[in-house]
Amino acid sequence: MASNTAATKSGPVWDWAAGHGPVTGALSATTGALAIASTGAATGMPPGWALAVGAAGAVGHTVTSLRDRLAARTIGMRAASWLVGAGWTTWAMTSGPFTWAALGSLATLGVGISAAARSTLLHEEARELEAIAAAERQVSRELSAERRAIAAEWVDRVQRVCGGITLRVLAVEMWPTGTGFTIDAELPPGGITFERIAQAAPQLSADARLPHGCTATATAGIDQGRVLIDVTTVNVLADEIEYPTDYSPLSIHTGLPWGVRTDGREVRAYLREQCALIVGPTGSGKTNFLHDVLASFARATDMLTWVIDLNAGSAGLPWTRPALTSSSGEPVRPGIDWLAASYDEAMLMLDAAIAVGKMRKVAYQDLMARANTDLLPISAKIPQIMLVIDEGAEILVSSNPKMRKLAEKILEVIRLLRAMGIRTVLTALGATGSVLGNLMIRREAKTRVCLTGGEVEGMDLSKVFPGSRGLKVTQAPYKGAGFMGTPESTAGLFKAWRIKPNQIADIVHATSALHPRLDDVSAKAAGVHYARRWDADRIAWMNDHTPETSEPGTAAPSSRAGGLNLSAHRTATEPPKAPAASGEPCDEDTLAAQFMAQIDAQFATAPEPDAPAGLNLSAFRNSGTTGPDWLPTAIDAIKAAGPDGMKPAVVADTVSRGRESVRKGLKAAAERGELVYRDRGPHSVYIHPDHA
Repeated sequence: MASNTAATKSGPVWDWAAGHGPVTGALSATTGALAIASTGAATGMPPGWALAVGAAGAVGHTVTSLRDRLAARTIGMRAASWLVGAGWTTWAMTSGPFTWAALGSLATLGVGISAAARSTLLHEEARELEAIAAAERQVSRELSAERRAIAAEWVDRVQRVCGGITLRVLAVEMWPTGTGFTIDAELPPGGITFERIAQAAPQLSADARLPHGCTATATAGIDQGRVLIDVTTVNVLADEIEYPTDYSPLSIHTGLPWGVRTDGREVRAYLREQCALIVGPTGSGKTNFLHDVLASFARATDMLTWVIDLNAGSAGLPWTRPALTSSSGEPVRPGIDWLAASYDEAMLMLDAAIAVGKMRKVAYQDLMARANTDLLPISAKIPQIMLVIDEGAEILVSSNPKMRKLAEKILEVIRLLRAMGIRTVLTALGATGSVLGNLMIRREAKTRVCLTGGEVEGMDLSKVFPGSRGLKVTQAPYKGAGFMGTPESTAGLFKAWRIKPNQIADIVHATSALHPRLDDVSAKAAGVHYARRWDADRIAWMNDHTPETSEPGTAAPSSRAGGLNLSAHRTATEPPKAPAASGEPCDEDTLAAQFMAQIDAQFATAPEPDAPAGLNLSAFRNSGTTGPDWLPTAIDAIKAAGPDGMKPAVVADTVSRGRESVRKGLKAAAERGELVYRDRGPHSVYIHPDHA
C-alpha cells in the first residue's frame, strides 16, 4: 500500500491554471483542428465556416497583440497560425481528416507552430529585458548627472571656503529618507586632514544656503586620507517625532536607541562599559529625553534601572505609578527597579550598589575565568545596574556637606564598578567648567548628549564634545533637539523622541514581563534595604497628596463645633478650605484655616486615650468604638472585597479621607487584629480576618 501511494505521489503534477507554452499551445491547436474537422466531416458542416472562424481569430489576436505592443514577428506568427490551422481544417473536412496525408500534414503543422512560438517567445523576452535595461540606464544617467552636479558643486565650495583644498569625489550617496546626502572624497596630498574641513562646517553651510537646522559636517573617512561630508537639506529638528510604538526587547550589548539623526537613522548608546552624561538647560526637553532613556532601559532584558532624583522623585514617578495604580488584576512591575527621592534613600541605594559591585568581584571570579574575560558577563541572569541620577553633575560639585557625601559614593561607583556591570547616567543643567570640571565624568562618560533648546548661556559645546569642530548651539534651536556623541558615533545633530505619560504607562505594562530579577549573589549583597524597597512605608510618599475635594455644588454645614478644624468634624462631602493662591491677599481667617488644615492633615487619626503617645483627641472617641469614625465603614468594605482585599488608596477613596491618615488608621487596626495586612510590594492589601 505504501509503495502504491509513493508511486501515485511521484507522478506529474498538472497546473491547469497555467498558460500555454510552445509545445502545449501547438498540441492544443492541432488537436482542436482535428476535432473540428472530424465533427464537420461527419455532420456535413460547410467548410467555409472553419475558414471564417480562423480569419476572425487572426484578426482578434492581431488587435490584442497590437494593444500589448508585441513585436511584428509575434503578431505575424499568431495570425499565420490561425489562418494555416483554419485552412487545414477546411481542406480536411472536404477530403477526410483521417487520411495519411491529412494526419501527416497536421503533425508537420504542429511542429512548425511549436518552433515558431518558441522563437517568438525568446524574442519577446529579449525585448522585455532590453526595455528594462534601457529604463535602468536612463535612471542611472539622470542620477549620475545629479550626483556629478553635486560633486562638482561641493568640490568648488570646499576649495573656495577651506583655503584652496581640492577634493576628489569618489561617491555621492543619497539618503533613503530624502533629507540629504553624503559625499565620500579623497583629500589632496600634503598632510591635509578632515579636521580642516570640519572646522569650516558653519561657513560651508552658509555658503550652500542650507535651511536653518541643516548642517554640512565633515567626519573621518575609511582611512586618514578620506573625508565624509554629511549634508542635511531638510530640517527634521523642528517638528516633534513621536516615540516609536515598537516595544520589542532590547539588550545592552546591541545598543539602546535614544533618538534619530538628521538622516533618519536611529542613534544608539552602548553602555556596557560607558557612563553617560546628559546636559540640558530648563526648557530644552531634558526631562522628556530622560524618559526616552528610561524607556530604552525598560525594554532591555539584561538591565535594571535605579533612579535618584532629589526633586521629589519626579523623573521616576511616571515609571512607578502605573504599577502602583494598576487595576488590571495582573501584577505589573514598575518600569524602574528602585526610586530614591530623598537623601537617606539615595544613600541606601548607593551603599547597595557599592556592596553589589564588591560582592560580584569575589563571587563571579570562576564565571569570568570560564568565559576568559575580565568583564562580568552581563545577561538576563546577571543584569547590569544603571544608576540614573537627575542633576547628578550638580551633586558632584555641590559644597553642601550632605551632598558631598553623596558625591563621594557616586564617584566610587563610577571609578570601581565598571567591570562588574554598574554604570551611571548623570544629567546637568549646563555645560560649564564648574559642572564638567570633574575628571572622572569627562573620562568615564563617553556617551554624551547636549540638548540646547537654543539656549546660549552656559552651553559651551567644546566642553561637552572636546575636539569636535563646527558645532554651534544655533544649529539646534528647537526643543528636544541637540547634539549626541558616542565612541561609535561622532558628535552630531539629533532629535529626541517625544514621549507622553500615557505612552510611558503603555511601556510599563508592555515591558513588565521583560524586566530581569537581580541575581541572588547581588540581591544578598544589596541587603534588606533593597529587598524592602517597595514596602508600603517606603513608598507611602508616592501616594501622599492632597485629598480630592467634594463634587461641585455640595453645600457645607452652616455651623461647626468649636476647637480644631478636624476632618472628623466634617462630613464626607465637605471640602476643606483651600489656602489662598500665591500672590493673593491672605486675611487672618485664611491663615487660620491653613494652619488648621495642616494640623488636621497631621493628626486626623488620633490614638485612643490609652495610647502611649500622640494627642488625646476626643473627636474619635465614642462609646463602643475603637479607632476613627470611618474605620467601621472601611472594615465592612474590606470584608465585602473578599480574599483579594483592598489597597489603602482604594479604602481612602471609599471613605473620602486622606490617604496618609487612612494608611495610619488601617495599620493601627491591623496591629489590633481587626484587619490582616498582606505585604505584596506595590500591590499590598488589607484583608478581613474572615478571609485571611
